[in-house]
Amino acid sequence: MPTTIEREIDALQRMTTSELVERYEELCNQPCRTRHRAYLIRKIAWRMQANAEGDLSERARRRAAELADDAEVRVMAPRTQIHPPQPDAPPSATRAVSTAEPRDPRLPPPGSAIVRKYKGRTIRVVVLDDGQGFEWDGQRYRTLTAIAKKVTGSHLNGFRFFQLEAKP
Repeated sequence: MPTTIEREIDALQRMTTSELVERYEELCNQPCRTRHRAYLIRKIAWRMQANAEGDLSERARRRAAELADDAEVRVMAPRTQIHPPQPDAPPSATRAVSTAEPRDPRLPPPGSAIVRKYKGRTIRVVVLDDGQGFEWDGQRYRTLTAIAKKVTGSHLNGFRFFQLEAKP
């Protein structure tokens, strides 16, 4: 990294938040939506380095967008766990915990359709019989949230999007 960029990055630490916002808007050609100092320093430093040394190739950008679109983010560990063997059991014996969960009372019975109008489109989701999720647009989804995200392009609670919340 050239020493001039290193000096500019060091100078970011001495700037006020307002100065960082101005620098961000100048480098990124878009309005700044945050005043989080550490975030601004990271984003400005990255943009300065990208401008000086070259940004991601268009192919790398397309691949990253493709991976981000297909990935389902896991925020919790899977429910199926293998327990260690019991002291009197042979060492190779393990026991799996049952993954059967009680059915959510907000869901209609299997085989039913959940219908929602969204931006002029009718979204029709079928609750699958096997208890393994939902079907929409010819594809299977584990959660209503995944379908809501695919439809809207942003993360939404599936029960809220399909208006299946419990009434108080």
